[in-house]
Amino acid sequence: MIRVLVVDDHPLVRAGLRALVDGEDGVQVVAEAADGERALEAWGEHRPDVVLMDLSMPGMGGVEATRRLVAGHPDARVVVLTSVPDATSVHEALAAGAVGYLLKDADPASVVAGVRAAAAGGAPLDPRAARALLPGRGAAPALADRAQEARPEPVPPVAPAAPAAPVGREADVLRLIAQGLANKQIGQRLGISERTVKAHAGSLFRRIGVADRTSAALWARDHGY
Repeated sequence: MIRVLVVDDHPLVRAGLRALVDGEDGVQVVAEAADGERALEAWGEHRPDVVLMDLSMPGMGGVEATRRLVAGHPDARVVVLTSVPDATSVHEALAAGAVGYLLKDADPASVVAGVRAAAAGGAPLDPRAARALLPGRGAAPALADRAQEARPEPVPPVAPAAPAAPVGREADVLRLIAQGLANKQIGQRLGISERTVKAHAGSLFRRIGVADRTSAALWARDHGY
């Protein structure tokens, strides 16, 4: 069971997230908090697997709460869930220790997939948030390094060429990467081993000319996958 702490100052948002998460198999909201201070208290009491953290809250906001939580408990898995997609917020959240960044207007299934991915060790990023991490988007070197650490299976970039569209299993893996799923989850979904998923991912990255999962997710979005 994946145990989730929901942190948001709006009661209706918390209620909606609880209904969404609790409606999924193997996932459960174990606590709620309306601000950063209560979030720290709730985490200490319940030790959830994943924290869904809003950024803008009265009192202690989400960035500071994330920074304090991760500093005291490096195993905490914080996924920001906010309506703010600007580059500064993404950078600050990842620098504070968040492992993912999702937006509230995303498809509900993407939010649940992000929770599962974070619990499995992945780094779910909404494609709009991921844009801030790409070269030329203003990411400071230290923040870019922090984001890179969260992305598994980096592959050296290939010489520029027109990428061939992935097909078959590679296309299946690409779609699930774009949903924020970790390799273990992708393997379970497709009925293949995690090692095979990694092999498909590496081949896929070379095929479409990207170096990491975030860039692959952006490529998938831009090409209709």
